[in-house]
Amino acid sequence: MNVSLKTLILPAGVAAVAAAARFLRDGGLVAFPTETVYGLGADAANSAAIARLYQAKGRPAFNPLIAHVGDLKAAQQIARFDAAALALAEAFWPGPLTLVLPKTKDCPVADLATAGLDSVAVRIPAHPVARDILRAFGGPVVAPSANLSGHVSPTTAAHVQGDLDGRIDLIVDAGAVEVGVESSIVGCFEAPMLLRPGGVPREEIERVLGCALKQPPEDAESDSGQPLAPGMLASHYAPRTRVRLNAERAGPGEALLAFGPRTLPGALDEAAANLFGHLRALDARDARAIAVMPIPNEGLGEAINDRLRRAAVGRK
Repeated sequence: MNVSLKTLILPAGVAAVAAAARFLRDGGLVAFPTETVYGLGADAANSAAIARLYQAKGRPAFNPLIAHVGDLKAAQQIARFDAAALALAEAFWPGPLTLVLPKTKDCPVADLATAGLDSVAVRIPAHPVARDILRAFGGPVVAPSANLSGHVSPTTAAHVQGDLDGRIDLIVDAGAVEVGVESSIVGCFEAPMLLRPGGVPREEIERVLGCALKQPPEDAESDSGQPLAPGMLASHYAPRTRVRLNAERAGPGEALLAFGPRTLPGALDEAAANLFGHLRALDARDARAIAVMPIPNEGLGEAINDRLRRAAVGRK
């Protein structure tokens, strides 16, 4: 990958939004904030731009991308909604929920972005800067997390710059994000399936559906061996330092990740918002390992534990 590109960094505002839309139309790569993490955007209909995105991230081309759109009408132009999907969209959009749905007949999202699947992942982000960029661009934008593939997801513009400076065209800086973990992903198949826990807790999704979400096999794949949704690779969200889970205390030479003596369910919002930032900070200490104290597996804790398990794969 040629890293001699000059990456422009602009504070969020009218000029940054206009520049982002211009770069996207020209096939460029733009990092911008969503309420979950910073995303790396490319024109969802431009295969060449998407290929650049994969190259910039070092991302496996079989891992599908999420198409971000500005409103429900735009979502219905690329995906087919059944009653369950529509109920979820009306309840949680704009917000940290992604739906995996059948493509429409004339879906403009490039096959490269969907990894050749007959389905497309779509969401409407809640962050005002993301919404402004989508409106100014006027089409779907694929936007995986703005970091090198497999690394810890970025929650500030500085995190993006640390991974992708010289690899992308523009970073729009709007400060730290609010949610801090990626969107929940629900596959709207014969029965709704939770493909990835995230910013909308399972319990809230099931309340809208009126039924339990089906659970996929670990690292579920399509018939072609591809992940059904983003973020499902076994090793993902990983710092360079080994991660040790469910630690009661830090051992010699270890850094401790703890949001309190024991993280209480009521503090999970704060834990989620700071998870990736803390992992990055501890990773920079060159410790022998990062010891992570237990997190309750309820509400947002399910998403936090999912990210931590994937961060620990191959580094036990």
